[in-house]
Amino acid sequence: MTGTALHNNIATLVAHFGEQKQHALVIGDVMLDRYLMGEVNRISPEAPVPVVLIKSEQQRAGGAANVAANLALLGINTKMIGLIGKDNEGERLLTAMSDYGIDTHAMITTPSRPTIAKTRILGGHQQMMRLDQEITTALSATEVADVMQAIQSALQQQPALVILSDYAKGLLTEQVCQYVIRYGREHQIPVLVDPKGRNYDKYRGATALTPNKKETAEACDTQTQDAVLIDKASTLKNSLALDFLAVTRGEEGITLITDRTDHLAATAKQVFDVSGAGDTVIATLAAGLMHGLSPLDSLSLANIAAGVVVGKVGTVPITKADLMDAIATAQGSQQAHKVSELPELLRKVATWKQQGQKIVFTNGCFDLLHAGHVTYLEGAKKRGDKLILGLNTDRSVSALKGPTRPVVNEQDRARVLAALESIDAVILFDEDTPLALINAIQPHVIAKGSDYSADQVVGGKEVLSWGGEIALIDLVEGRSTTNLIKKLHA
Repeated sequence: MTGTALHNNIATLVAHFGEQKQHALVIGDVMLDRYLMGEVNRISPEAPVPVVLIKSEQQRAGGAANVAANLALLGINTKMIGLIGKDNEGERLLTAMSDYGIDTHAMITTPSRPTIAKTRILGGHQQMMRLDQEITTALSATEVADVMQAIQSALQQQPALVILSDYAKGLLTEQVCQYVIRYGREHQIPVLVDPKGRNYDKYRGATALTPNKKETAEACDTQTQDAVLIDKASTLKNSLALDFLAVTRGEEGITLITDRTDHLAATAKQVFDVSGAGDTVIATLAAGLMHGLSPLDSLSLANIAAGVVVGKVGTVPITKADLMDAIATAQGSQQAHKVSELPELLRKVATWKQQGQKIVFTNGCFDLLHAGHVTYLEGAKKRGDKLILGLNTDRSVSALKGPTRPVVNEQDRARVLAALESIDAVILFDEDTPLALINAIQPHVIAKGSDYSADQVVGGKEVLSWGGEIALIDLVEGRSTTNLIKKLHA
């Protein structure tokens, strides 16, 4: 994954989501999402419109209720506050939320407005039409009082985290938002906001906002070009006193703005429907934060989750099982992508240096990987933040070790080494020494085994010249590829 290494135990962490005695509170505009799905085989003789032959109907929790559904299906104990009408749609929405395991006891029913409902008609994977039912006029004094009472009561139960999911339907007024945000700050409860509209002042002081690219441009009164947009978004983050801002950018991934900027590349292989992807991002981000992950690691997890749901039709929440499967796939892909050509590696190095990461370089043949190799590489990684391994090609191994070596070919050696957590990049080199590679990378640390002296380390003088250091790593006695080969031939 771009921007951060996904921890090897992340799938284990996700598997234990919800086991702690804590809960999340979601407050926002809930709605019922209906899907009428069928086939289109002809045009109507009555008007030039397609005829959709309905094959199935689905009703799902939408809007803020979809955020809560994502949390609940990730295993998080989730409570929901929203407004519904006294109608069939409201009953169906409550049923849908209860089916997901969402606590709906704090939901508010009003006789003066209908439950918000969106009916989508699909022919195959193509949305043909959407029919909306809603009233977005300001809430009455009675409705405001009911909402505030429900929120006050829910906050007194000390949720671990609060999400404000704003769909600009009238529930999340400035009064509501600021009350929740101030309470969160006073009681060390993170408040995440999925915002809407141009006026972000009502979100001032929140922990974080997760606008999409278009919403960010509107809030910053700017265009959507990346360089300008991210600069303006950083200013927005500071002006609103946020801890961080996460801009979801569709097929371009997610950008996290803290005191620095990190870009996470999109993970989706196939996109059918982006509906609800933002809900999945903020819910998975929240779940990660609730379980001790950093904002960057939480967003990396959210990025994977979003890649899953956009591959499905309609508003579909992420499940714990789907996320764990996607993590396994992402980790495998990440390991393979560690093996780099020089231009790609130099781009990675530039990004790491920009982020203030300390880069360690080491090199070797690593034929028949053994415990001594693994221990050495772990020791080298401890000298910095990123470890780059220069791996001798088959030709250069033969030149160093003789015509019977290597035992394992260069591509297999590279792939196995890339699977080690301690290694962040592998690059093959064919020269007799890695000096040219070291000069190109300019690492902060060059690591070699303690059987070398500092003046024997190739590239050591060069690394010292640009202010770097030489690290001599202790070796494990009695572990060597040569000894293994002797045993095999004994």
